[in-house]
Amino acid sequence: MDEDGCAAPYDGSTAPYDGGALLTIGAFARASRLSPKALRLYDELGLLPPARVDPHSGYRHYAPAQLERARLVAWLRRLGMPLARIREVCELAPDAAAVAVAAYWAQVEADTAARRDLAAFLVDQLERKNTTMTTPHTPLTMRYAALTDQGLVRPFHQDAAHAGPRLLAVADGYGPDGGSAAASAIEALNALEERDLTSADLLGALEEAAHRAHRAAPAADEATSTTGSTLTALLRSGTQLALLHIGDSRAYVLRDSALLQITHDHSLVQSLIDEGRLTPEEAASHPQRSQLLRSLDAATEFAPDLQLLEARPGERYLLCTDGLTGVVPAETLQQVLTSADGPDQAVHELIRLAREAGAPDNVGCAVAEMTGA
Repeated sequence: MDEDGCAAPYDGSTAPYDGGALLTIGAFARASRLSPKALRLYDELGLLPPARVDPHSGYRHYAPAQLERARLVAWLRRLGMPLARIREVCELAPDAAAVAVAAYWAQVEADTAARRDLAAFLVDQLERKNTTMTTPHTPLTMRYAALTDQGLVRPFHQDAAHAGPRLLAVADGYGPDGGSAAASAIEALNALEERDLTSADLLGALEEAAHRAHRAAPAADEATSTTGSTLTALLRSGTQLALLHIGDSRAYVLRDSALLQITHDHSLVQSLIDEGRLTPEEAASHPQRSQLLRSLDAATEFAPDLQLLEARPGERYLLCTDGLTGVVPAETLQQVLTSADGPDQAVHELIRLAREAGAPDNVGCAVAEMTGA
């Protein structure tokens, strides 16, 4: 009989068990509404270990008394709760668990509202693209400012930022020569300020400039840590904005008083959040929170995210390194971008808030405001 077979009696090969017959993983899966694959994962994570594992075959066996916890896990997964948080809830007394589930759902509703705003933004982008060739655009100009700060802890400054009439960019360097890597990434894009590009040329020109920066990245030295940089940039032509993103710096847009993150972090902790193995709260203090999956690094493939956006008057865009987002919450970013008189006041206020929060990392930010010509 294989591991997914029917009920089997306990044979006493591990610590004594007084609950009667054990269930095979297959029988337990059917009773708990969890798949055998899920049960194996939950065993590996310590969330739902079997009552007994056969020392010879490795087959897992579960006690009937474990069904209540298994069903709770199944329900919480249906809610979309991350596995790390499910583990916490399962260890609580019923009253405390109820409070934790209610708090989680309140956060889900808040996140859903944020995603609804992002969906509305994307719908608007797609609709505006559909009318690009038939509807005249409102001419736009761009007010802009950029600022960086070494912070209060780091001995070196490895962030770089740029703001100009066509280009907005931030880069966060790392490794022995991270400052040069970040500066080189921005420098590779600076020539785009002088080119009169059409909307059809934007993405290709931005990608090629960033690719040059990637090819110029220092080769890894086996005796030292590797050197590289993140890069997030916006390039404008008329009302069109080309967005390039690689790493864990971020781009946001403030539209109709709603702040939307329009990039996705290329980091290990973000991948664990996406898989439900880590909560955003745990990610903030995770020992590998700085580990990148993609960046401008000679040791990695060049694989940026690219998209074309349609800007409209009144929008404000923020590009920033994780030295800002790591210590200043999104609600505060929104307040600053909403209330600031202009980009220059916004970047100075954001740097001030980062320093007020301890500024454990370098900080770089660039802000642009779209205005009617």
